[in-house]
Amino acid sequence: MGELKYVELPNGETLSYRERIGGEELCIFVHGNMTSSKHWDVLIENFDPRYTIIAPDLRGFGASTYKNRITHMRDFSDDLKSFVDSLGLKDFSLLGWSTGGAVAMQFCADYPGLCNKLMLLASASTRGYPFYQTNEDGTQSTIRLKTIAEIENDIGKTIPMQGLYDTKNRDGLKAVWNAVIYTHNQPDEQKYEEYVDDMLTQRNLADVYHVLNTFNISHHDNEAAKGTGEIDKILIPVLILYGERDYVVPGNMTEELIEDFGEKAKVVKLVNCGHSPLLDDLDQLKNAIEQFLKD
Repeated sequence: MGELKYVELPNGETLSYRERIGGEELCIFVHGNMTSSKHWDVLIENFDPRYTIIAPDLRGFGASTYKNRITHMRDFSDDLKSFVDSLGLKDFSLLGWSTGGAVAMQFCADYPGLCNKLMLLASASTRGYPFYQTNEDGTQSTIRLKTIAEIENDIGKTIPMQGLYDTKNRDGLKAVWNAVIYTHNQPDEQKYEEYVDDMLTQRNLADVYHVLNTFNISHHDNEAAKGTGEIDKILIPVLILYGERDYVVPGNMTEELIEDFGEKAKVVKLVNCGHSPLLDDLDQLKNAIEQFLKD
């Protein structure tokens, strides 16, 4: 995928990114949590050569800096705006995977006129990705967390996952991914090691959990955030792609996404795919995206 490149943003952060030179049509890929642009590799390498692809590492991921903590999804999307401005990019399509979907939605709501098509892959809901309190017996409560302090102190998810990072527990990270993402297909041994290296670059885990929990551009209020209704500002064609057996983004969140976008979105179910269709069925994913871009 070529060497990493770097852009210094006006806010003092530096974003690393990967670029695959192709034709004049431009597509920007925005990664999700526990990953960076590295995790796009197989799609980037196999994507239609008519497209030039740029894939940034969000603040706190990959080789990008993390000088200032994020407190809202908009921190990521504002970084993305500074990034495209710095490189002089416009008239592009956006593909957001998981958390990257929320970043891309916030970007399109705040900055109309730059992105021409929005693609959401296994995306967080328009109403966020809720985090609930963990009971003392380890089961999940129905009480939704609201603050960063509560999320940092969560014994069910944040503390154990951060512990895997802090101790560089590669087998533990693989066990998590095998349980919920690579349930059917796994990368080959060398690539898996590269992906674990990539996971270990993340420096903002609890902060990402927090901004996912409080993200809400819908018209539906919840315990963590009132709905802003900013989804109404997204007027470009939208593609919602979801795996039929995604164990990270449950079906009800995808249903929220589909309901909130309504007729504005084309919906494609990726058959026999989980949260990483890039490994489960790359051709099916690639064809769905490329067809939407051509339409």
